[in-house]
Amino acid sequence: MSMKKEIFLITGWLLLCCFLLNCTGEKARDNLTSNNSFVVFCTPDISNLTTMWVNEFCRLNPDIKIQVVDVNESSIVKNLTEDKSLGFISGDFETGTNENLTPWKEVIGRDIIVPVINSDNPYLDEIFKKGITKEELASIFQHPGIQNWGTLFSNRNNGTISVYILDNATIKSGIADLLDINQSSIKGKEVKSGEELISSVQRDIYSIGICKIGNLTDAGIDAKSETIKLLPIDRNSNGKIDYLEKIYDDPNMLSRSVWIGKYPKALFKNIYTVSPSKPTGKTEVAFLKWILSDGQKFLNTYGYSDLLSNERQGKIALLNEPETTLTDSGYSYAISKGVLIIAGSLLICALIVLSLYRHKIKSNTLIEDRPSTNDHILDENFVEMPLGLYYDKTHTWAFMEKDGTVKIGIDDFLQHITGPLTRVKMRNTNEKIKKGSQILSIIQNGKQLNIYSPVSGTIKEQNESLSKNSSLINSSPYSDGWVYRIEPSKWLSEIQFLLMGGKYEKWIKNEFSRLKEFFAGTFNPSTEGLTNVLQDGGELKDGILADLGPEVWEDFQTYFLDQSM
Repeated sequence: MSMKKEIFLITGWLLLCCFLLNCTGEKARDNLTSNNSFVVFCTPDISNLTTMWVNEFCRLNPDIKIQVVDVNESSIVKNLTEDKSLGFISGDFETGTNENLTPWKEVIGRDIIVPVINSDNPYLDEIFKKGITKEELASIFQHPGIQNWGTLFSNRNNGTISVYILDNATIKSGIADLLDINQSSIKGKEVKSGEELISSVQRDIYSIGICKIGNLTDAGIDAKSETIKLLPIDRNSNGKIDYLEKIYDDPNMLSRSVWIGKYPKALFKNIYTVSPSKPTGKTEVAFLKWILSDGQKFLNTYGYSDLLSNERQGKIALLNEPETTLTDSGYSYAISKGVLIIAGSLLICALIVLSLYRHKIKSNTLIEDRPSTNDHILDENFVEMPLGLYYDKTHTWAFMEKDGTVKIGIDDFLQHITGPLTRVKMRNTNEKIKKGSQILSIIQNGKQLNIYSPVSGTIKEQNESLSKNSSLINSSPYSDGWVYRIEPSKWLSEIQFLLMGGKYEKWIKNEFSRLKEFFAGTFNPSTEGLTNVLQDGGELKDGILADLGPEVWEDFQTYFLDQSM
């Protein structure tokens, strides 16, 4: 069968599938109904916040009726089995005795506890260099008025520490959990409001205050504040604030660090919305989307923390994803069409495999694709380094074509670090780019790295295949996985700073040493996290970032990729 006939057959079959699926969708949509009323169950600790959200949303939408019902945590599960209901809860959500229920849940805000100090504290520089350990904090909270800053940092017996605590059960519980002490042993002057606490710390240069991050935001305390600073916690008790602990410059940075897991878990709780399954009703979805946008401003009013803007956008996008449930009357109809579609799809897959095989035999690519494997030790001997390419220290490559345009892409080293990619975000054609400017974000299940350009020029063409199959970067980084074709503007001057051949090979060996140093600094050798990146013999695993969290990806970006520029 000729390639042209294969394409014609594939196109025709796809059109038929679209028609059949559309018919099925129309039959399903005929059975959907709308209802402008539902119930919200919430735990007492966030009852005021929930009521505020409901009242404001209903004021903006008078035709919508939402009932708020306060219940205890153990009753949330029972009530979630009801139709047309949402639940709001602070803290970890447990399904309790209903083991058959695996509810849908989504974070809509955070309750973050923070220690603060006066900006005029004479030990401020030492505090931000060394931080304060949990053991030191425990001693201060159990014996306020006895401990002093001089003893902690400079062996000078002055600067007696006083403690102010916002009178709040969540705060006392969080501090007790962090310091592993009983709540009854926590001493200090209790204050009734965030304003009073901040005012007390502002008057006392040696004091420590404990409040919620929303209290700071509500009072306008940010990175530019000249009166209040966040107190840095030395989590690993090594006598210094490491790069993983440098999150205390301002409340926004700390909020972001909570999101990616750097802040002590005892000092924050997520506020969740929960439901028996992902909400599909128009009214419920509209309410949740409003909470994730305009409704976020009400979190600070009650001392809570709003979500970061990119975090909100991602959650709103998930709510927008359709989930259609077929009724019984449409079930057999869908099945009959589904069988036909599956059978035809198998035929199409066979034709596609045959076509790809023929194409691979005939194509003359830059280098041959090689099969991916996880059985090898990841070192310089396992990384492809084709001759004839120019490589940049941001782990990108450039190659000039016969027509004078330059292809650029990501090197084999970096794709082995990330593991299989799930998505890419690219720049548009005709955009001008400069060497060292961000040109691409590579993404794996929401975790991402930003990639920088090896040369300057104008983007003439994107590799559109990557938008459909980003894993081409993994399977074929130097041929099918190229990223852009550009018209260079400073080619002759910029290639003098790029690497080729033996120089690149030597540099890659150094990069592996730097990589091991990075992971050694990221994980304590005794932690479970280090086993995720090392094989039994202590060698690096292929795809070492794949199973690690977003906080490690962020640090890899900052302390590995960005420092290469």
